Amino acid sequence: MIAYVDSSVLLRVALGQPDCLPQWRQIDRGISSALVATECLRTLDRLRIRAKLSDAETARRRATILNLINSLELIEIDSIVLDRAAQPMPTELGTLDAIHLASAVLWKESMGVDPVMATHDGALGLAAQAHGLTVLGAY
Repeated sequence: MIAYVDSSVLLRVALGQPDCLPQWRQIDRGISSALVATECLRTLDRLRIRAKLSDAETARRRATILNLINSLELIEIDSIVLDRAAQPMPTELGTLDAIHLASAVLWKESMGVDPVMATHDGALGLAAQAHGLTVLGAY
């Protein structure tokens, strides 16, 4: 399966949270925006502070996140992605989710392949469906 993976899915897997994407192991080719690294590492840093994670635990979780990110094909955030993300959307969507959706749609158009959208984010899932993508994840 080819899947566009957003940070909500990656973080649940990396942090061993409940309700991880059931189809995670079925993904043969994962794609995401380069934005996923910043989102995931910022979330880990907030978790470190709020949950008072030890240095060792933080390092372990960071390594897991980076290994997962390295397994993905990353789409750079360039002017084409930003222009697409700035266009009107069929549903309400924040900036970061718009960048994810624009990245997925542009990848689909350039590759001629329909990835599934893997997300636990309700707004992103709804917007992806409105763009004709199949959505996986609890949203």
